[in-house]
Amino acid sequence: MKFHLPSFLLGYTAGAGSVLLSRHVRPLLVELATSAYRFGDMVMARTAIKQEDLEDLLAEAKARARRATANGHANGHARA
Repeated sequence: MKFHLPSFLLGYTAGAGSVLLSRHVRPLLVELATSAYRFGDMVMARTAIKQEDLEDLLAEAKARARRATANGHANGHARA
């Protein structure tokens, strides 16, 4: 195999450039990942709050339905 200097220099430059570039890009990637985790945490927190609100609403509706049923049976009204 014959040594080809331009190919060697091109490969060496690409390798060195990727190392230098990665040193500058890494902080940006870390910041992007941090922002993504913060966003995910915010979404999960808001989802939990909304889920609790929905559970409270359903529990209140269930209690009202059972009270209405109990009141109907106590008054002698059979509901279908």
